[in-house]
Amino acid sequence: MDAVRLIAASRRALAQGADGAEIMTEVWQAQALAQAIGSRLAVSGPPELRGEALGLTELAGRGCGVLDPPRLDPGDLRAARLTELADPRHTLLALGSLLGEVGIALVGLASAAADEATYWQCMEAIDAADESRDRVLEMLRKLEAREERLPEPEPEAG
Repeated sequence: MDAVRLIAASRRALAQGADGAEIMTEVWQAQALAQAIGSRLAVSGPPELRGEALGLTELAGRGCGVLDPPRLDPGDLRAARLTELADPRHTLLALGSLLGEVGIALVGLASAAADEATYWQCMEAIDAADESRDRVLEMLRKLEAREERLPEPEPEAG
């Protein structure tokens, strides 16, 4: 499945999370998806993005690691369904939005946390989502700089 469609599914699921456990599951799913996208870009994306993409993979992995892993059937793991990353720019724009929404959801969870452990887990996950988003924004900046350097295609003679 295309990355943008998976990101859209994650955004919908995060918005529909009814309780803290569902939201934490969706935060984990979003970080796992960011990790998979980073990995895909590191291997087959534009060369200018590979270093930042590796960084995204590591940061998103940390984001998953600070959260308790959800109990998901293998078919429910969105990151495992990633088969296509057709447009890196569009994918990164959507991923940046998702990571921003993850941060907002985590702030809400942290402020309502009944115990200190949940609060600190949310705070660490907020940091990971924010740093992942920073990597995404840096990759978008590099893509923009790349597009500015590429010559315009010449119009075909008719």
